[in-house]
Amino acid sequence: MAVGAHLPKILAPGGGAATGRISVISGIMNMLTQLTEVAAAALPVAALRDHLRLGRGFADVGAEDAALEGYLRASLATIERRTGKALLGRDCVLTLYQWRCTRHPLPLSPVQQVSAIVLVDRNNMRQTVDPARYRLVRDMSRPLIEGLGQSLPDIPLHGHAEITLQAGFGVWAQVPADLAQAVMLLAATYFEHRHERGAEGDDIPFGVACLIEPWRTVRLIGGRR
Repeated sequence: MAVGAHLPKILAPGGGAATGRISVISGIMNMLTQLTEVAAAALPVAALRDHLRLGRGFADVGAEDAALEGYLRASLATIERRTGKALLGRDCVLTLYQWRCTRHPLPLSPVQQVSAIVLVDRNNMRQTVDPARYRLVRDMSRPLIEGLGQSLPDIPLHGHAEITLQAGFGVWAQVPADLAQAVMLLAATYFEHRHERGAEGDDIPFGVACLIEPWRTVRLIGGRR
């Protein structure tokens, strides 16, 4: 079986290829693009192998580990999509065309750092915003970028802003235990049902759903919590 043949589509939030994900918050479009892929060495392949009680020392262990990596990436993508949380650390850029107000919500969490905000005009001229003009408000449900002493800088007409940020809890050991367990259980489910048709569906086991439920971001009308 080809690795990933029966897995959900792996989006950028799960640590795969750098692709865009569009979200809308209070009618304002945001496009989130992953800049760095989660390295294979950062994935808990050995822990999943132990969880599944697979043997070691066989000739095909390399191919098997590659398959386990695929199941982990698929599981991460599903858990991150369901919760709005970035589990493993990665760099992303958020492209937007309008601020919501003086406090702009970010479409994922946790966010550890805002590295830069760059304003880009219609001619692709770029201007880096002075970091003294804004700050990151860390929040596990809805982190924000807040203007300091004044509103956030105006986005040029027919232009956009690019916000480079570092998202995720960090390395695997820093992922909260219940989310880490959910990733393991879901990856194990993909492994166990790897030969079944329809295994690529978005349904998740009840136990996984219970583990991630406290982490799901609740969005009310108007995008306010």
